[in-house]
Amino acid sequence: MADNLSNVSAVEIDPEGVFKYILVRVKAKGGAGEYKDIVRGTKSAEFHNHIFEKINPDLEKLGLECNCLGGGKIEHNSNEKKIRVFGLSTGFGKADHSVTVEKLKTVFTDYKITWSDDKKQISFI
Repeated sequence: MADNLSNVSAVEIDPEGVFKYILVRVKAKGGAGEYKDIVRGTKSAEFHNHIFEKINPDLEKLGLECNCLGGGKIEHNSNEKKIRVFGLSTGFGKADHSVTVEKLKTVFTDYKITWSDDKKQISFI
């Protein structure tokens, strides 16, 4: 099962715009130790739980279980190479944005990535 865990990408977000995201802890079913936190975000989700409902069945097929740690919003500007993480999920609560930013930095290595506890969009796009 550890192989399945390592095959799950740490970050999958839309390439541009402002959208909802969730931070999810993934581990082997019934597994106690090893886990991986992943970030998923998309404009196509009207609510945060729509993202979770989309990824959960796919992960279960791999023998993994997941738990949503919270959510928020991402503002992604690919032209300026900037990402801002902010806000919260009404259903899941606020994700630990500092953890989300660390995950994003592993993929978007040449970006300026920031986070705040603001609930509203303060656009730089």
